Amino acid sequence: MSQYEQNISEAASVCDAAGSSWNAINPESAARMRMQNRFKTGLDIAQYTADIMRADMDAYDADSSQYTQSLGCWHGFIGQQKLIAIKKHFGTTNKKYLYLSGWMVAALRSQFGPLPDQSMHEKTAVASLIEELYTFLRQADARVLGGLFRELDEASDADKPAIQEKIDNFETHIVPIIADIDAGFGNAEATYLMAKQMIEAGACCIQIENQVSDEKQCGHQDGKVTVPHEDFLAKIPISTTASWMLKKYQLMIWRTAMLLSSKVASWYALSACLPTCSSSVRARVKIVVYLTASLHCKMVLT
Repeated sequence: MSQYEQNISEAASVCDAAGSSWNAINPESAARMRMQNRFKTGLDIAQYTADIMRADMDAYDADSSQYTQSLGCWHGFIGQQKLIAIKKHFGTTNKKYLYLSGWMVAALRSQFGPLPDQSMHEKTAVASLIEELYTFLRQADARVLGGLFRELDEASDADKPAIQEKIDNFETHIVPIIADIDAGFGNAEATYLMAKQMIEAGACCIQIENQVSDEKQCGHQDGKVTVPHEDFLAKIPISTTASWMLKKYQLMIWRTAMLLSSKVASWYALSACLPTCSSSVRARVKIVVYLTASLHCKMVLT
């Protein structure tokens, strides 16, 4: 029995158990609708994509040729068409992510009009974009599966097994989203509330930096003003607390505008999280430090 047939059988069992009042429900139609609506909430998406990202990071640690690609995106339709094109040309969305950069959101998503990358856009703009993107990507799933269901209805008995196999092995358009939270848009509590909202929208990875929000500059610009260590260290554990409270262990990227040695950066990241974590959580923390134009610290709950 294929997975598709098993889903129909499960739906039929539920209808039978409900009695005659459910006789008008077609089990096959119900099974199809469930497949087209696999992810019920943003939290379901956040957990699914976080698992993908952890597996991809482990694969990269073992073999650096197994890297991922993150595509910048500013609208749900754009993200949908990107993933449809990727599946068409590559046959898979494996190791393909979407990245929501703060400058892109400020320039193209703010209700105030195009703004510079200085944290002047609405703090809810990124979470709203995440929700919009996943709405469009789930729509892409429903559309493609709907086409396969129509093919199945019109196919001969000899051709149906091949179409059912396509349905069983269908790969969702849902991919991980890395979302830029800028400097947190306020104090530690404000950062917690924003991180929580973004996770609920479906984000599996949140990026935060240690600039002063009121003086924030884009990454390529000089003149950055950083907050005291204590202020940034207060934001990191409370932003991870948002994911722990939601019982969704997300990934956090900590970005610092200061040029630090790897040794100092590792201390910076460790001192931010580990003293506030239980021993079980500390055992699952992995610190990755890498240098680009500025230094980025990344903590991953594995």
